[in-house]
Amino acid sequence: MEEAQEAPKVLSTLRLEEEPRRGKRVSTWARLRRSPGAMIGLGLIVLLLLTALTADFVASQGIDDQDLRKGLLAPGGEFPLGTDEFGRDMLSRIIHGSRISLQVGVIATVISALIGISLGAIAGYFGGRIDYLIQGMVDVSWAFPTVLFALFLVAVLGRSLTNVMIAVGLGYWGGYARVVRGQVLSLREWEFVTAAHAIGASDLRIMFRHILPNILAPVIIMSTLMMADAILIEATLSFLGMGAQPPIPSWGSILSAGRAHMRLAPWETIFPGIAIMLTVLGFNLFGDGLRDALDPRLRNL
Repeated sequence: MEEAQEAPKVLSTLRLEEEPRRGKRVSTWARLRRSPGAMIGLGLIVLLLLTALTADFVASQGIDDQDLRKGLLAPGGEFPLGTDEFGRDMLSRIIHGSRISLQVGVIATVISALIGISLGAIAGYFGGRIDYLIQGMVDVSWAFPTVLFALFLVAVLGRSLTNVMIAVGLGYWGGYARVVRGQVLSLREWEFVTAAHAIGASDLRIMFRHILPNILAPVIIMSTLMMADAILIEATLSFLGMGAQPPIPSWGSILSAGRAHMRLAPWETIFPGIAIMLTVLGFNLFGDGLRDALDPRLRNL
């Protein structure tokens, strides 16, 4: 009798000892907050968003307000970041340029994601010749450097900000397709997909209801890193004169215009260069931190 009464006590004691070993499940946000790099990146991204949203209120002057008498003024006083050769306020132009960078990053990323996720999901789910054909398309797209591919498309379509967004979006879809394909190849063998097939669910329903929601984590991580690449390529194309055309205040075009005055007015290239660097750094730091935070192997750490 005494042994029977002691058994529940022993079992409860064992359970209490096992629970601390399992560890407490840590949320994604909690793991993200423990990463200094991710927090710095998030702060830079939030600063970019706030700057873009409040550009009309923060900027003291319009992007086309010219005064040739104030051309190439050094930073200070009325113009904290100086002026360009036309007497335009550099601070106002850089603030409005954040809108251009954010717009290009978001739209180019959406274009890449829509194409890449769709083709990658089809290739991974159906396999066979369809998979072979799509993988061949991915290999061809990766055979060309993205900058050169974007330059070619802009040269064909014409110089405009819209064409830059299309060109950058079409240059990056292969990365999404390859990642999504690998995830779908794994998920389609899982029991919940087999069960959905067994109850007569259509391929379209299985794809959107059961498979795609389970691959959001790698897609979100890729999107943050893709935003940085899109902003950098847009600045490159604008610097080469193939992107945003004057008077649109793209950071790349501001850099290009300042090349002629690098010795006389270095601030015309330094400040937009810093803006590009901080923006790209912010997205890369946040993307790396998000990747670690969403890693299932670290959920209990």
